[in-house]
Amino acid sequence: MRVVIQRVSKASVSINGQVHASIGQGYLLLVGMEESDAKEDIDWLTKKIVQLRIFSDEAGLMNQSIVDKHGNILVISQFTLFAQVKKGNRPSLIRAARHETAIPLYESFCSELETLLGSGRIKQGVFGADMQVSLINDGPVTIWIDSKNRE
Repeated sequence: MRVVIQRVSKASVSINGQVHASIGQGYLLLVGMEESDAKEDIDWLTKKIVQLRIFSDEAGLMNQSIVDKHGNILVISQFTLFAQVKKGNRPSLIRAARHETAIPLYESFCSELETLLGSGRIKQGVFGADMQVSLINDGPVTIWIDSKNRE
């Protein structure tokens, strides 16, 4: 699994011109799955995301987590995180998980975040929908994490 974490002041996702979900301070997560992803990837990533200290403390140091800040998370499925552009100019998406694999992984990922953070703090886009995402990136802070490359 791959996740792009953006620390935001606010973020929203619209579908067909209507706001579907929005949050204030927290994270916008773009989440991509590949066929080999499993529960182990979800468990590692969700714990890492919840414990990640990328909010500033009183001294201005990135020393607080989303738990400390009582922030919310907006999760958006993003299969293009597995795009390959090595050959040609059109991205190959062959590594992205098929719907029948990706949807249960996505739902499990969101559910695990909800378990770790508490009820009502996770908002979601709609898997596979044509979505328009708006955000104010706070910092800006953007971090990319891959469960298969745990650096």
